[in-house]
Amino acid sequence: MTGAVRRLRRTYRRLRLGTRLALGLGALSLAVFAVVGTALTAYMRDYLERQLGDQLKLIQTVQAKDAAAHGTVKRKPYYGWYTAVYDVSDDAVTLRRPADVPDDTRAFAGLARAMASSDTELMRTERIHGEGVYRLRGCEVEPGVVLVSAAPVEDVEETVGQLITVQVVVFALALAALVEFGRRMLRRGLKPLSDMAHTAHGIASHDLSESASRLPLRADGRDGGPEVAELRTAFNTMLEHIDDSLAVRAEAELRLRRFVADASHELRTPLMSVRGYADLFQYAAANEPAERDRHLARLRAEAARMGVLLDDLLLLARLDAAEVEAPLRTADTDLVELVLQAADAFRAGHPDHPLTVRAGAGPLRLRLDPQRIRQVLDNLLTNAAVHTPAGTPVSVEVSVAGGAALVRVADAGPGVPAEDRERVFDRFYRVDKARSRDRGGSGLGLPVARSLARAHGGDIDLSGGPGATVFTVRLPLDGGP
Repeated sequence: MTGAVRRLRRTYRRLRLGTRLALGLGALSLAVFAVVGTALTAYMRDYLERQLGDQLKLIQTVQAKDAAAHGTVKRKPYYGWYTAVYDVSDDAVTLRRPADVPDDTRAFAGLARAMASSDTELMRTERIHGEGVYRLRGCEVEPGVVLVSAAPVEDVEETVGQLITVQVVVFALALAALVEFGRRMLRRGLKPLSDMAHTAHGIASHDLSESASRLPLRADGRDGGPEVAELRTAFNTMLEHIDDSLAVRAEAELRLRRFVADASHELRTPLMSVRGYADLFQYAAANEPAERDRHLARLRAEAARMGVLLDDLLLLARLDAAEVEAPLRTADTDLVELVLQAADAFRAGHPDHPLTVRAGAGPLRLRLDPQRIRQVLDNLLTNAAVHTPAGTPVSVEVSVAGGAALVRVADAGPGVPAEDRERVFDRFYRVDKARSRDRGGSGLGLPVARSLARAHGGDIDLSGGPGATVFTVRLPLDGGP
């Protein structure tokens, strides 16, 4: 028995949700029909029995007068009904003759004896041997004389049986129609869920390992009600999130490959130079003092260039990793003083670029890393000098706006082309591809500057058009994150 129940449970669990809901609806409807049918049948049986009792009472009213006048009942009741008059004493119960009674009169005599000692009229349902079930009613004609009438209950049972048959047929048809209609309605209502499942299968079959992988599938439709619409919206939102994540991953992979390729290329040149100059020392010409000093100077220059490049890469890696111990040593620093120091260094290193500084009258103290912010300013000023011709004016302005300190580094050079504005902060990216590395740098100055500004809770923006380039450094007045 337990094994059969387990098999039924497993079979039920394998059914589709619509079928399970339809079966549940059918079971609930069957229970409701059973309760309604039982109540209706009980009410109908009780009603018919009361009607039969009323008929007996009405007939006995006439028969009692007949028995009082003639001693027995002369008027015959309905066909199949019985009537008897009994003389009841303490010792015996005697049936008056003639009487229309069945062979088995024990139920009649028992009711007559009980009636003789009762103050109210009695009614019983008894089974008479050889006749069936009868409804018996007794009434007192006069003291010691009792009239007993009996009516068959067969008609009542037949009517109740027909009512039960009609109920079973009607309820069975209604149940079948309800289950079928409910199944169709549930299938239609659950179709959006099936569509979403189909979409999910399509996504599962989609190759997500491709770098530029996108998810063109979405759950469509308007049916299903607000709950399904909410689920559909959440499903599509999830797909959009996955799509965006895949796009970010693809972009990150592309940038990583480009970064590795550019870093390898940038390191390859000084390494080859170092190797070449080292090989020269194998020849006699390299042993001459002047020649040896020149080669050593070039070796030191290439080594220094590799050191700067590696330091920038290490700094960017530490900033990207968001290490617990960030590479910042903050202190209460005057930003105006840092700008003035950077301006003096720029004038000494680039006398061919006139520089204008507008830093306000008083100090502007912030909580920041003075060495790193000075590096940001130096990178921006050097960028202005490297990418503009000699004589191009450069300006630096310090101001406060919107709860932040602003440092604008502007030049009147050729400007940054529109197609390059989105990538000037990419690592190893150069606007002028033909510029030499000695003059154009490694392409890490602006990325390092932006990363340091963001590490302080700020940022760097690029604005301006042809004939003007403006880099704006934004630093929070509260000292950053």
